[in-house]
Amino acid sequence: MKTLIIYYSQTKKTATVAETLALELGADSIEIVDNKPRSGFKNRLTSSFDAVREIKTDITPMRVDVSDYDIVYFGTPVWAGKPTPAILTIIDRCDLRAKDVVLFATMNSSGGAASVERMEEKVKLRGARVIETFTLKTKGKDMEQLINETETIIEILDLNMYR
Repeated sequence: MKTLIIYYSQTKKTATVAETLALELGADSIEIVDNKPRSGFKNRLTSSFDAVREIKTDITPMRVDVSDYDIVYFGTPVWAGKPTPAILTIIDRCDLRAKDVVLFATMNSSGGAASVERMEEKVKLRGARVIETFTLKTKGKDMEQLINETETIIEILDLNMYR
């Protein structure tokens, strides 16, 4: 099965998880980039209020064609206990009808489950079926630890069976 991983990463940690998934599952990946400068906001979180208030509309790519893929992964770091607005915008712009979806969130402390639930609401509204979800705590972990934990998650959730 052809797999695509779409993720938004403000830090190298979310990217490391997504890149490990792509390598282990033989998947393609797309990193969502926020191109909109906003008075010191770009690529950094100034406050929880700003993270919730901001609407990411100037992101690249604006729309992702997922028609050639059987399974689509969406990944996000957690901002103020929520998924990044950028990933929600991309989900809204994808035609996910009849697609199988895996959702994941990386977080320093908490909010991962709530973030995954919010993404799940969005993808179901777009006509997709969520087949797996997972969260990964990143605080205090180096890249090697994140790679090992991601590989373990693949085994535990048996994500290889969806290839």
